[in-house]
Amino acid sequence: MNPPRTFEQVIAENEQLRIQLEEALDTIQAIRTGQVDAIVVEGQQGHELYTLKTADQTYRVFIETMHEGAVTLNEQGLILYSNSTFAAMVGKPLSSVIGSAFKPYITLDYQATYELFIQESWQKASKRELTLYQGETTLTCLVSATPLQLDEGNCLSLILTDLTAQKQTQALLKSTNEALALANKALYRSNESLEQFAYVASHDLQEPLRKIQQFGDLLKSQYETQLQDGVNYLERMQSAASRMSTLIRALLRYSRISTLHKSTALISLNQVIDAVLTDLELVITEKKAIIEIDELPPILGDALQLGQLFQNLLSNSLKFGQAGQTPHITIRYQSVAASDLPAGLHPAQPAARYHQIAVNDNGVGFDEKYLDRIFQVFQRLHGRSEYAGTGIGLAICQKVVDNHGGAITAVSQPGQGATFLVYLPI
Repeated sequence: MNPPRTFEQVIAENEQLRIQLEEALDTIQAIRTGQVDAIVVEGQQGHELYTLKTADQTYRVFIETMHEGAVTLNEQGLILYSNSTFAAMVGKPLSSVIGSAFKPYITLDYQATYELFIQESWQKASKRELTLYQGETTLTCLVSATPLQLDEGNCLSLILTDLTAQKQTQALLKSTNEALALANKALYRSNESLEQFAYVASHDLQEPLRKIQQFGDLLKSQYETQLQDGVNYLERMQSAASRMSTLIRALLRYSRISTLHKSTALISLNQVIDAVLTDLELVITEKKAIIEIDELPPILGDALQLGQLFQNLLSNSLKFGQAGQTPHITIRYQSVAASDLPAGLHPAQPAARYHQIAVNDNGVGFDEKYLDRIFQVFQRLHGRSEYAGTGIGLAICQKVVDNHGGAITAVSQPGQGATFLVYLPI
């Protein structure tokens, strides 16, 4: 039995313990600042000294100031080194982190994943998402592990990247995509409903207009003498009904140009324009129009819609010819870079280069201050008494070009013809 210690002995032992504690705190501070490159850890065989081969003050300062957590583990899973970032991640003071086991920082639901990850990491560098305890909350990290060789044995270097911001962004992006998908479905249903409504409405509206015209013809043929001056009113009524019928058909064509479905077939623009010229053959012959066409490229698109595009452009060039002058229309092609597009023109689909198709005529032209207006529905620059039409043709052109990811614009001056420029992505 050991004799009882004197008061002086207790005071001396207490002083010795105080000195050892101060030395331990100084050692931890020295390791953090890179002043020393070793740590003593109590292992299975007593106190063990670990020294990093590549440790130097510059490297330590870099590790200490980086935004990622940095940890070094020995083969027993004890933390030989930790920077301040990791200590902040787990909500612990750095002095209590160094020398502690790493595994308790892993949440229970990731313990099995952690075990497999550590086993794999001793063989080769690897990465895995793990969740850490951070006080009363948790923190998801991407942990990158690399095996290292120390003077006194093997260890693992862990770099932990906080994924909180990334996870929040992913969640926000997912929520936004889901909302966008719902909006697209609603828009699709709305477009379908509008197309059905336009078809039904046009059919229901056309029928009474046909009756007006038919009964007008009967009145003229059977009661023309009795009507006398009333025949003029009857003819004006029939003319208005005819215009309304034409307008309804134009609206129906416009409503049927829905968004372009994905196509895998290349369309020959020259063949499309040849078909349009066949449809316009009568008016071309009557006006003795001269039409010149370059060799045009094949493009991915919808042949029917592209036919409507060029039919409206060529019809306008023929319609708005100058009196006493033979219409001369050219269709020219060139490839242009996106940087060479006209200022303020923004195609629906970004691309490095675009097909430029220019439809030029020597007609009456127009003032460019009306440029934005001419591509809108029901917008006319001339009265019906001067030129027939519904005011929908160029709106159809705009919609077709948008559906093909392109853009359309025009340059013109009154009395000097017009050039319509179509840009389609290559």
